[in-house]
Amino acid sequence: MLSLYNSLSRQKEEVSSDNGVVKMYSCGPTVYYFPHIGNMRAYLFMDQIRRTIKFNGLKVLGVINITDVGHLTSDADLGDDKMLVASKRENKTPWEIAKFYQEKFEEDIHKLNIDMPSIVAKATDHIAEMIEFVEVLLKKGHAYETKDGIYFSVESFPEYGALSRISLEDKQAGARIEVDEEKRHPADFALWIKAPKEHIMQWQSPWGMGYPGWHIECSAMGKKYLGDHINVHTGGIDHLPVHHENEIAQNNCYWGKQVVSLWGHVAFLQIDGGKMSKSLGNLFTLDDLDKKGYSPLDFRFFNFSASYRKPINFTWDSLTAAKVSLAKLKASTMLHKGQPNKVSKEKLEKFEKDFLNAINDDLNFPLALGIVWEIVKSEPSNDIFELLVKLDRVLGLDLGKEEKIVLPKEVEELVCEREQARKNKDYRKSDELRDSIASLGFAVKDTKDGQIISKN
Repeated sequence: MLSLYNSLSRQKEEVSSDNGVVKMYSCGPTVYYFPHIGNMRAYLFMDQIRRTIKFNGLKVLGVINITDVGHLTSDADLGDDKMLVASKRENKTPWEIAKFYQEKFEEDIHKLNIDMPSIVAKATDHIAEMIEFVEVLLKKGHAYETKDGIYFSVESFPEYGALSRISLEDKQAGARIEVDEEKRHPADFALWIKAPKEHIMQWQSPWGMGYPGWHIECSAMGKKYLGDHINVHTGGIDHLPVHHENEIAQNNCYWGKQVVSLWGHVAFLQIDGGKMSKSLGNLFTLDDLDKKGYSPLDFRFFNFSASYRKPINFTWDSLTAAKVSLAKLKASTMLHKGQPNKVSKEKLEKFEKDFLNAINDDLNFPLALGIVWEIVKSEPSNDIFELLVKLDRVLGLDLGKEEKIVLPKEVEELVCEREQARKNKDYRKSDELRDSIASLGFAVKDTKDGQIISKN
């Protein structure tokens, strides 16, 4: 079974299941702007886990949240709500903003072949559940009311800081000047925020009109759909020190026990060795990649080149290398289709076992891809083709899917001319024509059945 690195215990642990079902919660997007490729790495990580669990023969009950209220511009409950910032920026209502960017997110998810959870939960659809959660924390003495809202008391939870390994003393020493002087500790965080009359997004609550804090939504929706035990909870490494630390406190205090068994976090995607930021102009989307001639699956393949636990460095050269490798892998896979040679059952089982051992070892996809390259180099056989298609249930690269390529007239003429040159055994001209075709963005592979054309 799959073993993952648990950020809470700091060691690899086998993913548990409840009667053959893995209950999994994944932190989703705040739908206030276009999703960039750094965001998408977190959902590819979620996808790798889901596909690997299913490949092991288990089922997944998955939830991903859509944050359309409550996420302030600072994770530490400071600044404006990100949805309101976007609303002012684009002169649209927060609900129009949320609808547009959620649709864009789901479009990109589809392009990347990401296996989405069956439950997609919007924060604004679960206000009642959040209020109930806050009420219970208040009754149990883990929360208190101020003039600005309802806050969670971190000192009421002795294990606070176990995930980030940051003590309350360290948080106290590094705290900024607090806006709310009624807070009992600088690390106390908002569960519910009392809204001024002019605030666009607000709901009635036992504490007056207001809106939820960001952290409470995941706890409330996790409770509604997954109950008092979650096998795996995923998110970006940036969620670990605040958002997920706060989630643990809320969950465990509500239920009186540890709720999440395993916390999985994916490292950052870097650009040219540095951080992505709007000010640097290096926040790229899948549409930006498409404009430069790269497909979403090229980016998917690129992500498999490193462990999810290590930062991965994005450059255009590295994406080009991924594009070329994926095209070669797809073409090589198709060469096996329909070939009559038989491969022994023992050899096929050995290939599959090696692949499964790799992905089960903390999602070692670089090793798994190495095994796939070894498989594809086998003597042409439909048995190999069928095995590769089976393994692609995890990889999600469309290895067995024939791509219909519409050749520009200029390329089509060059291909025909090259075919004639090969018939005439004019290999020098054939090579020159291959280079001309390549310069137009297409690759040529010679087989016994003729030329195979693919996009570079």
